[in-house]
Amino acid sequence: MIGRFSYKGTDDSELDVTSFMNLMIVLVPVLLLSMTFTQITVLDVKLPDLTGGAYNSNESQSQLEVIVTDTGFQVVYPTDVVLKDIPLKTDVLESGDEVTGYDYLMLSQVLQEVKRQLPEKRNAVVRSAKNLPYQTLISTMQTVKSFKTTVAASVVEIELFPELSLGDAP
Repeated sequence: MIGRFSYKGTDDSELDVTSFMNLMIVLVPVLLLSMTFTQITVLDVKLPDLTGGAYNSNESQSQLEVIVTDTGFQVVYPTDVVLKDIPLKTDVLESGDEVTGYDYLMLSQVLQEVKRQLPEKRNAVVRSAKNLPYQTLISTMQTVKSFKTTVAASVVEIELFPELSLGDAP
C-alpha cells in the first residue's frame, strides 16, 4: 500500500505528573510565605453640603474644631473659644538628637475631657493648614475619632468623635 498509512493502534501511555506535583508542593508554600498582607483603614468623612445657603447658626456655635498647623494643635469649642493650645513636643533621643513632633497623647487627653463634659457630642471638624503632611492629617483624624485603653486585661477602642468633617485652617 503505497501512499496509505495504516495505524494498527496506539500505545496507552500514562501522563507522568509526579515532577509537576513536586514543583507545586514546593512553589505554593514559598509564594504564600512571600506574600505581603496589607491593612487598609477607611475613615468616614462628612463633606459640607453644597446648597450654598447659610447653615444653622446654633449648629455652628456648638462646633468642636481641632486645628492642625505647623506649630501644633488648637482645640476650639464653641466657635472662637480656644480650649487648649498644644504646641509641638521635642524629645531627646539617646544619641542626643532632638526630634520634634505632634503631641497626639495630649490631644487625646484633651478630647477625652471634652467628651466627658459633652457625652452626646459625636461630630468634630479637623481643620488643617496647607502643605500639612498626609500622615499627620490621618493620625490627627484617628486621634479625634477614638482612643485605645485597657479594660479587663484587654485593649479596647473607645469612641470619641466618630463623625468627622474636614476643613482648611483659618
